[in-house]
Amino acid sequence: MADEEKNNQEAGGEESSKKGGGFKTILIVAVLMLVEAGGLFVLIKSMGGPKAADATELQGLEGTGEEAPVEIMLVEDQYQNMQTGRVWEWRTKIFLRARQKNVTEIERVMERDAASISEGISMIFAKALDRQLKEPGHETLTRQLTAYLNEVFGYDADGLPRIERVIIPELKGFPADS
Repeated sequence: MADEEKNNQEAGGEESSKKGGGFKTILIVAVLMLVEAGGLFVLIKSMGGPKAADATELQGLEGTGEEAPVEIMLVEDQYQNMQTGRVWEWRTKIFLRARQKNVTEIERVMERDAASISEGISMIFAKALDRQLKEPGHETLTRQLTAYLNEVFGYDADGLPRIERVIIPELKGFPADS
């Protein structure tokens, strides 16, 4: 029994010294972190600190003059699609984004070929799959319309397509047979 008490006292003494050692370790780590923070502060201040941001107006994002972008309404119409076995009507607005220098030629072609352009767009809608018409970003329709309209409107003197981008801000479908 005396041996057990002696062992318990020695064990208790070790535990108390371990607790004190743990506190010393925490204290040393805290001091090192403070020294590191102070060193970083001095280093950043000696480098001049962060530079102030200059809020100036961005220039050159949009072209000017003949290179300025222009949006032209191509169609605002309803097109049918029967790919699901039901007749769906798709109400849409389609705009073209082009450079100012191409607007007169685009309007001339739109006036001259209005029926064939409408027919081509109608065919794209008629052949489109239901999932393509319901895409959130209209990626497939935009890609198909861009390819078709580049064939119709052609390229300008610089060798660039007259149509920079096809924009579909509205595309709403509803069953027509209900």
